[in-house]
Amino acid sequence: MSNSIQNRYEILFWLDCTLSNPNGDPDAGNMPRIDPQDMHGLISDVAIKRRIRNYVQAAYGNEAPNGIVMQQSTNINRFIAQAHAETSDGNIKKGDTKKTHKARRWLLENFFDVRTFGGVLATGPNAGQVRGAVQMTFLRSEDPIIPMDMSITRMLVAEDIKTANSVEDYIKWEEAQDEDKLRTMGRKQLIPYGLYQGRAFVSANIATDTGFSEDDLQLFLDALIGAYELDRSSSKGQISTVLPVIIFKHVGTDSDETQRIRQAKLGCAPAHKLFDLVTVKRLVDLPRKFRDYQFTVNASACPSGVEIGYVFEDGGRAKTHWGTPPACEWLEVK
Repeated sequence: MSNSIQNRYEILFWLDCTLSNPNGDPDAGNMPRIDPQDMHGLISDVAIKRRIRNYVQAAYGNEAPNGIVMQQSTNINRFIAQAHAETSDGNIKKGDTKKTHKARRWLLENFFDVRTFGGVLATGPNAGQVRGAVQMTFLRSEDPIIPMDMSITRMLVAEDIKTANSVEDYIKWEEAQDEDKLRTMGRKQLIPYGLYQGRAFVSANIATDTGFSEDDLQLFLDALIGAYELDRSSSKGQISTVLPVIIFKHVGTDSDETQRIRQAKLGCAPAHKLFDLVTVKRLVDLPRKFRDYQFTVNASACPSGVEIGYVFEDGGRAKTHWGTPPACEWLEVK
């Protein structure tokens, strides 16, 4: 698609997590995820994508072109069937590649998360598959974390009274119970503190197919810095994105414009070398906030053909400063 991004990007960000459960593991009693070898905390890419989708859905009301397919408690095949209904007679036959392509293109044009993260769209009525322009890794804490499983007192019960047919029946049952039987114990899982580093990769080559645009990138950054502000819960009450988010943009070096555009799409340096330009140093023995760390960007060692941007919040939107960032006490640029 003609409006797709023309540059490769890498994005580096951190989540500041205090007295929360950033990502519970259902196979471990919802305990915070950890790397068992070194006790560093983990957050799945799926958890971050869910919150980005929630932000976009809240911001745009699930309307095209920024709709969301991967919604809670829905059937993805409904959206695939809708794509066929909008682009053909809705009568899908296996092997009809023209109809499949049309349905796939309609989903890409109308749904932000399909353009961004991709999806398997062949689970019912076939709309093919999409590899998203944005890929994310598991987040990992800068230091080991301490998962805690704490007991709490629940001051009521949730007893299913089979014989109760009215409010009065429930009240009568309550009055017949001892007080101790009307409360129970519960559990809370959390960590005292963790600073989690996340990485995202934006492919201009894949964006050519999905139509992921500069506007989509702006919305992705808006969601990245604002998602947890809209997603508070008892387990995630104190989680926020540390600003600035750091973004690397590949722009190319060649004097020939055609070759420079090709370089900008393919990239001018490996992602790991760019991420290595940023270091995080702990300033205290027992960190309890992100200001207990010093973030340093070795911008002078940045490879040719790559620009470094610093994303701050401005009026609820992400604003990227290329080159020199605004003064920030916890960020040093060398």
